[in-house]
Amino acid sequence: MNNDINAINEIKALGLDMIKKANSGHPGIVLSAAPIIYTLYSRHLNIHPDNPNWFNRDRFVLSAGHGSALLYATLFMCGYPITREDLQTFRSIDSILPGHPEYGLTPGVDMSTGALGQGIANAVGIALAERYIRNLILEEDEHQKLIDFRTYVLCGDGDLMEGISYEACSFAGAQKLDKLILLYDCNKMTNDGSISNVFNDDCVKRFESIGFYVEVVKDSTNVKMIDKSISNAKKSKKPSLLIFNTILGKDSMNENKNVVHGKPLSDDDIFSIKRKLNITMAPFEVRKDTLIYIRKLIESRVNKKYQENIDCFNKYKVSGNEKILAILNVLINKDVNIPFDSANYKVNDTYNEEMRETNHKILNIVANKSNFFLGGNVDLASSTKAYIENTVSNNALNPKGRNIDFGIRESAASAILNGMATLGLKTFCSTMLTFSDYMKPAMRMSALMNLPITYIFTHDSISIGEDGPTHQPVEQLTTLRAIPNMITFRPCDINEIMGCWEFICQNKKTVSLVISKSPVPKIFNSNAKLVSKGAYIIKKEETRLDGIIIATGTEVLQAVTMSEEFKKENLSIRVVSMPSQELFLKESKEYQEQILPKNIKRVVLEPGSILSWGLFAPEKNIFGINDFGYSGHPNEVLEKMGYDYETLKLKILKALLSEE
Repeated sequence: MNNDINAINEIKALGLDMIKKANSGHPGIVLSAAPIIYTLYSRHLNIHPDNPNWFNRDRFVLSAGHGSALLYATLFMCGYPITREDLQTFRSIDSILPGHPEYGLTPGVDMSTGALGQGIANAVGIALAERYIRNLILEEDEHQKLIDFRTYVLCGDGDLMEGISYEACSFAGAQKLDKLILLYDCNKMTNDGSISNVFNDDCVKRFESIGFYVEVVKDSTNVKMIDKSISNAKKSKKPSLLIFNTILGKDSMNENKNVVHGKPLSDDDIFSIKRKLNITMAPFEVRKDTLIYIRKLIESRVNKKYQENIDCFNKYKVSGNEKILAILNVLINKDVNIPFDSANYKVNDTYNEEMRETNHKILNIVANKSNFFLGGNVDLASSTKAYIENTVSNNALNPKGRNIDFGIRESAASAILNGMATLGLKTFCSTMLTFSDYMKPAMRMSALMNLPITYIFTHDSISIGEDGPTHQPVEQLTTLRAIPNMITFRPCDINEIMGCWEFICQNKKTVSLVISKSPVPKIFNSNAKLVSKGAYIIKKEETRLDGIIIATGTEVLQAVTMSEEFKKENLSIRVVSMPSQELFLKESKEYQEQILPKNIKRVVLEPGSILSWGLFAPEKNIFGINDFGYSGHPNEVLEKMGYDYETLKLKILKALLSEE
């Protein structure tokens, strides 16, 4: 039996041992795709296991993230800093080998891949970012050898059924991302059974039609054939799809049956498989000769390239070329420094403008300070105004363009941004708030990976009117706030928008910036610097404190106006602007009670679901919108919904005067 077969079989055995020990996992892909991933790692990936974060390494994304045992076994065999003891903690609390790959946790894992299809879109983003950064360096040195890597993805039938994968691949084809290679483990089986009734796409024609090089590999167990197909893809001037027709759970008693997909195998089945594979070692044991063989294959192929790349890096370190050094800092330290200080910008008291226009201006101030800040729209730049001036659209002819035209592909756009951000870039994407629902799965992954991505959402309430309830957001703010580790802002005016961007520039956080379409003046006492505290007093009570109105966004101005009118009722009302619930709740209890003293009546004013406001006021005092809107003139819609100014004023006055 040759060394390659030994290596493949031992990867399979390790994967089965991990799943058996955890009593959880997916053995089917371990047995079907091991030859593919082994050939990729041993013959093609430019990696350096002793330096897993080498900035010019090829990236690998396991879009079929349930196959993590296969990936971890391969990484161990290749020499990454993963021990046998680590393998035995697979899927356990505090293990570095979680159930699905997680970015920043496991050496050799380049992406947290979440739900199926996400990884393909992530890889598209990585490939796009590689091209962008490579061309920034080429602008400084046309002979550079710092950045030039490929991005590979292992995906399955489920990935290609998910709509996000088609969105992302269609975009990749249009972008001509020739350094992107998809390896398709086509076993025609999913968790519930054969795909024959649910997925009959001709993937060859489908991918050729969107601009991919496509090759069907005749024997997906043959290392030479797999090797050749990857070599062919690397020569192509297009993104590539390599189709490997495999057998799910090969050699299992249940091979080619859905039960082998996501359920640990029986002891008898594992014994039978290992006998077929000539595996005689105890669980988690591997032959020393096999480890030496795999690791020497990688070393002999990559070490010279690695050393040349490091020498090139060291040359630039002493060259004093500030632009290239800045690029290296981004790649290595993931450190994009954008020096934006809101104190440097004074706003005229007569300022009055649509908030999306204001946001556009501030976004461009930020963009002018760093080439590492870029992003795009989903065909709505003219509506959201979130685009960078004085640059072109990013494409194959203009790889340094900083506006990314995602087309009408919200799901893919957000996941593509995730891939880009793993290379250290700060990115943004914009659409209307109601369409954030298309983006939530990838936004969740942005926050989970703690990536510096800004999601800009405009048209933030039912006041957009004529487009009707399909386009009028109601529940979206609540669902955004429910995502852990993401900061959601709804600023009230130009000062607060500047405060939001100051936070974005100074922090590596996932942010949702919710901007109104409506014109708003500069509000007296609005404070950019206090935005980072999440809430502050924008209008102080004049005498005793009779009550507090908490508001966000355009409703802050309404609250301030109401508080003035309530003087006629002998009420002295404080108005609190709360652009970010999350940041306010991170402040000390002392600060929170300073802004919102206990035993003082509070009301909340925000045109959306009331579900996120229970910590701040009793339900009867939360004036939101829990129903879908109507199509009509904005004022008519607001009046019909009981959310016009006069109606709200009477409701809030009643709440403040109530003795309950």
